[in-house]
Amino acid sequence: MRRTIIGLSAGLVALTASAASAQNATPRNLILFVPDGLRGRIVTPQTAPTMADVRDKGVNFRNSHSLFPTFTMANGSAMASGHYLGDTGTFSNTIYTGYSSAPAGDTVVPFIENDAVLGDIDEHFNGDYLNEETILKMARAKGLSTAAIGKLGPTYLFDHTDGGKNTIVIDDSTGGKNGVPLSDEMKDALTKAGLPLVTTPRGENSKAGNAKTPGTTSANVAQQTYMADVATKVVLPMFKARNKPFMLVFWSRDPDGSQHNTGDSLNSITPGINGPTSMAGIRNADDNLAQLRKALDELGLTASTNIIISSDHGFSTISKESKTSPSAKISYDDTPKDFLPMGFLAIDLAKALNLPLHDPNNKNAPVADNAHPKAGNGVLGKDPTKPDLVIATNGGSDLIYIPSRDRKLADRTIKALLEQDYVSGIFVDDALGGFPGTLPMSQLALKGKAVVPQPSIVVNFRSWSSGCDEPTNCSVQIADTVLRQGQGMHGSFSRGDTLNFTAAIGPDFKSGFVDPLPVSNADVGATAARLLGLTQKPKGKLIGRVMTEAMPNGATPKAFTATVTSKPSANGLRTVLNFQRVGSQRYFDAAGFPGRTLGLDAGDGKQKTAGK
Repeated sequence: MRRTIIGLSAGLVALTASAASAQNATPRNLILFVPDGLRGRIVTPQTAPTMADVRDKGVNFRNSHSLFPTFTMANGSAMASGHYLGDTGTFSNTIYTGYSSAPAGDTVVPFIENDAVLGDIDEHFNGDYLNEETILKMARAKGLSTAAIGKLGPTYLFDHTDGGKNTIVIDDSTGGKNGVPLSDEMKDALTKAGLPLVTTPRGENSKAGNAKTPGTTSANVAQQTYMADVATKVVLPMFKARNKPFMLVFWSRDPDGSQHNTGDSLNSITPGINGPTSMAGIRNADDNLAQLRKALDELGLTASTNIIISSDHGFSTISKESKTSPSAKISYDDTPKDFLPMGFLAIDLAKALNLPLHDPNNKNAPVADNAHPKAGNGVLGKDPTKPDLVIATNGGSDLIYIPSRDRKLADRTIKALLEQDYVSGIFVDDALGGFPGTLPMSQLALKGKAVVPQPSIVVNFRSWSSGCDEPTNCSVQIADTVLRQGQGMHGSFSRGDTLNFTAAIGPDFKSGFVDPLPVSNADVGATAARLLGLTQKPKGKLIGRVMTEAMPNGATPKAFTATVTSKPSANGLRTVLNFQRVGSQRYFDAAGFPGRTLGLDAGDGKQKTAGK
């Protein structure tokens, strides 16, 4: 391992504090715009003119990073709180909770992009499973006006303990039985604006298709037009009338939704997520941002409002091909011949470990030899209520839990994983000890103050480029998902997934500045708090840094690069992690087995030793 030791001088720290104090003498407004799944290098004046304008006239965070696992709720928790995942416990979109969640369908592995599920998990973990205050919660406590509008799940996460009493929440569920309630003030304002009290559904955009029927060819225009109208015709005028600072989060489902469900590339790697449907999704998100900026201009709020744009993760095209997987050699009714089925990891591990496989999304029913779990998740063991292993299926990476924390079982599981060609990198809970071919989770800031169960093993899946001028724009990955080869997914340690898009503009940001330093979604949360003059009272220590280099007169720290390499496994595989560092902050570029992860060359990690 090449170690780098970085320290900020006392003078530099003082300069940072002085600059921040001056910037916050007059409180500003803040809009956080999240274009879900927007790739870091896909934005041009042609594909997304509004976002390109913000980037080029404001701050271009060219060296931006999603946190791994590169999933929506994980990175939403970082933006919402300023903390890494080891503190928030939001390790992926589907996690193991250790109890059966009724709103999730009585399963121990709930999909948490759901307001009712989030409320249930909060209740189970002392009222706040995140265990860290969110930026919106702190903002409203200080007297700011607050609102969160957009995609179901991450939108509510920004103030999930409030229940809509103070923060305005508009998402897919608004107006439904599981929606966050609207205040009488919002109901009246929506009615006066001629807008319904129920969110417009996704319609055609929600259609994912199947192995024989292509998915959608429509972007999520109707639903997001409604949300943009709510923001610009109701919320921003309301905040203007209150005459006090505000924070608005707008989480655009596109391009994520259109890239996931794209019908342009059924069972084919090309064009994958670069077809017309995905590009229409990017333009749809851009149009929403343009509408927000126009409203700020018309309301006279532009000069006093900072805008941060940050996507939660990048994106890749799905591959379902494997030469080693036993599950790919079985015939399924809904899976093309020789393709990996949904839940392939659970199926393959059940076979390798000689353990019965049960479906936690089907009342723990046994999974037949020619079938796969309904949602891909699996509980392994003779008694599904006391499982030996739990697999939480997510996409470009999966989580494995060993409730007994049995080291011998972990060793057998790791050896089985090392035999599969779809695996590229394995990370193990430090408490289980070291294993050849793997790295400890602490290297990824996955060990902190989280109150939810800690994964025992995180499995990264193989990724590569399909061939284009910018490889991160045409990343391909093996994905454990119901979606098909040729559709879109994320979650891996590919640089195509870790390279998200981040830009900013406003009175507290430099103009025309290209930031060479690495930044992350945890930094977005920390920076949002600083811009609003909020004082965090963290429980955990895994906190992002304020991006002072992007602010007028702000401090510019130095960045360094480093690599950590595991000891080799019996078959010679090493997990390699390439990262950058600013102060104590790590920014994860790519990780896995060299040659099996986009962003890791075949020679990476050679002649280097493991270490923490």
